[in-house]
Amino acid sequence: MNSYKMTIAGLERELPLCNVNDGLDIAAFVIFGDVELTVAAAAELLKKCPEFDYIITAEAKGIPLAYEMARQSGKPYYICRKNKKLYMRDIVSVEVHSITTAKVQTLYLDGNEGNNIRGKRVLIVDDVISTGESIVAVESLINKFDANIVGKAAILAEGDAAKRNDLIYLEELPLFFK
Repeated sequence: MNSYKMTIAGLERELPLCNVNDGLDIAAFVIFGDVELTVAAAAELLKKCPEFDYIITAEAKGIPLAYEMARQSGKPYYICRKNKKLYMRDIVSVEVHSITTAKVQTLYLDGNEGNNIRGKRVLIVDDVISTGESIVAVESLINKFDANIVGKAAILAEGDAAKRNDLIYLEELPLFFK
């Protein structure tokens, strides 16, 4: 098997299998460029999410989803960046370990954005939650600003993440053990 076929937000997609190590493959889910799926998944996730004031995601594949959920809900979104940017002020950072990244990364949040979420209801979103390390890092950043995390949402929950009761997601994505 070189791919895994699944239905997400009513749309059928075929996900290529990628080797993680000698004993494990994962199905690669990439929403970049898939506008139809991004729009549909955002709409379905919003139906399942509690009321919120802000959306926050980690930089990379969660950005299209966060944008589309923000567009559909009319609420603002912020991105926890992987690199410091010149325009960022009073930067707060945390380290993150992810199954899809070989090395430790650092996430950064602009202090002004952090102050905007202080005391507000925040929804964390990502494309896929697997180990949950990215979500933990985003939570750590948000907690530094005393925001109220009202939910953690993703299009897919991979492997054991689907067993968690603190996640909102549309579909389970299995792991492929060899």
